[in-house]
Amino acid sequence: MESAREGCVIRHCDAGLVRAFELLGKRWSGLVLGTLSSGPASFSEMRRALAPITDSVLSERLNELAAAGLLTRSVKDTRPPGVIYQLTDAGAAIVPVLDQLATWATHHLVRQDDRGLAEPLA
Repeated sequence: MESAREGCVIRHCDAGLVRAFELLGKRWSGLVLGTLSSGPASFSEMRRALAPITDSVLSERLNELAAAGLLTRSVKDTRPPGVIYQLTDAGAAIVPVLDQLATWATHHLVRQDDRGLAEPLA
């Protein structure tokens, strides 16, 4: 379904994209999901895998993704207590989309070297 507004064409999917990018467009969100795509992980495993993410940002992203129903947080009955994060079915369903996005970026986005200069695409 499309409608015209001030010379623009607004497509029905735009509302869904807005909702998706409000969550997934935040720095680290996609990488957190991608990291969990290989299996459950503890907070410290996630922090190591996502270096240089800060503890506070990782905690915030994990809480947001859990609230959105994309991952679960389970407390292990150990000393000291441990927490394990893993994707829900909804979180696992986004992984193929993230893989496609990564492939698209590899082929269509210009990379920059450490000096900020553009490098040729792969």
